[in-house]
Amino acid sequence: MVSLKSIQTEVDVCYLYQILAENEKDSNVAAVFKQMSAIEHSHALAFLAKNNLDESHLPTPSGRAKTLHWIGKCFGYDYILGVLLDTEKSVSSSILKARKQSQTQESISDTAHVAILKNILNSSSNVSGANLARFEKRHRSVGGNALRAAVLGGNDGLVSNFSLVMGIAGATGGQDEVLLAGMAGLLAGALSMALGEWISVKSSQELYENQMQLEMEELETNPEGEQQELALIYMAKGIPEVQAKAMAAELMQNKSQAHELLIKEELGINPEDLKGSAMEAALTSFFLFAIGAIIPVFPFFFWGGMQAVIISTVFSAAGLFLIGAAITLFTGKSVWFSGMRQVVFGLAAAAITFGIGKLIGVSVAG
Repeated sequence: MVSLKSIQTEVDVCYLYQILAENEKDSNVAAVFKQMSAIEHSHALAFLAKNNLDESHLPTPSGRAKTLHWIGKCFGYDYILGVLLDTEKSVSSSILKARKQSQTQESISDTAHVAILKNILNSSSNVSGANLARFEKRHRSVGGNALRAAVLGGNDGLVSNFSLVMGIAGATGGQDEVLLAGMAGLLAGALSMALGEWISVKSSQELYENQMQLEMEELETNPEGEQQELALIYMAKGIPEVQAKAMAAELMQNKSQAHELLIKEELGINPEDLKGSAMEAALTSFFLFAIGAIIPVFPFFFWGGMQAVIISTVFSAAGLFLIGAAITLFTGKSVWFSGMRQVVFGLAAAAITFGIGKLIGVSVAG
C-alpha cells in the first residue's frame, strides 16, 4: 500500500516539470522536462495501481504546487527547478533509509532521479556541448536560495527581536524601555546582517574573479590543453569519447562558454553567483531582518504593560506561523505542522527571555 502523500508528491512533481517544459525557451531542455514529467506521471499511475485504484482517482496538483507555479511566474522558473531537485534528493534519501531499516538491497533506481536530468541530456544526440554547459549552469545555480534567504532573514529578525522585547518587557514592564530596546535590537541586528552579507559577497567576488582570470589566461595560452580538459569532463559524465571530443571542440568555438564550464568544473565557481551586487545583498538583508523585527515591537507604539505584551505575542505568533508555512514550499511538510512548530519554538524562546527578565527585574528592584 502506497501512501496518498507519496501519490500527491508524484502528481505535484509531474505538474511542475510540465510547467518548466512549457516555459523553457530551449526546445532540447524543454524535451528533458517533458520526459521527466512523463516519468513522474507513470510513477503516480503505478502507485495508484498498487493501491488497486484507477486513473480516475489521480489527485489534482496541490496548493503547494500551484503556489510554486505562481512564484515561478513572479521570480523565475529556476526556483521551481531548485525545489524539484531538493524533492528528488529527499525522496531518494527516504528510500535509502527505508531499505536500510528493512535490510533490503539497494537499487540503482533509488538515487537515479537526482541525476536523471543530466543523464537524459547526456544520452540525447540533439543536445550540444553548449546546451549541456547551459544546463549545468542552471542546475548549479537553482534551489530557491534567494527566496529561502528571504524567509529565513525575516525569521531571524522576528525571533531574535521577539525574544529581546519579551525579555525587556519582563524586566521593566515599561512601554518606553521596550520601544527603545526593540528599535535598538532591530537596527543592530539589521545592520549586522547587512554588513555580514556585504563582506561575504564582496570577498567571494574578489576571490573568484581572481581565479577566473587565471583560468582565462590558461584558455588563451593553451587552448589545446583546455579543449582536452573539456573532453575529459564530458567523458567523466558518461559521454562516449568520440562524442565528448566533438562537444568539446564545438564548445571551444565560444571561449566564453568554454571558460564558464571550466571554472565550474575545475574551480566549483558559478559565474551567475558573482553577478549580484554586494550593496543590493546588504540592503536586502537589512530590510528582510527589519521586517521581521518590527512585528513584536509594533504594538508597543500604541499600548503598554501586559496588554502590549499579549498583542505583541499574538502578532509574533501569526508571523511565526506564516514563516513556518512559507518554509513548506521547500520542505514539502504539512503547513499546519511546520507553522505550529515555528510558533512553539518562537514562543518558547520568548517565554524563556520573559521569565529571565522577570527574575532580573525583581532582583534589581529588591
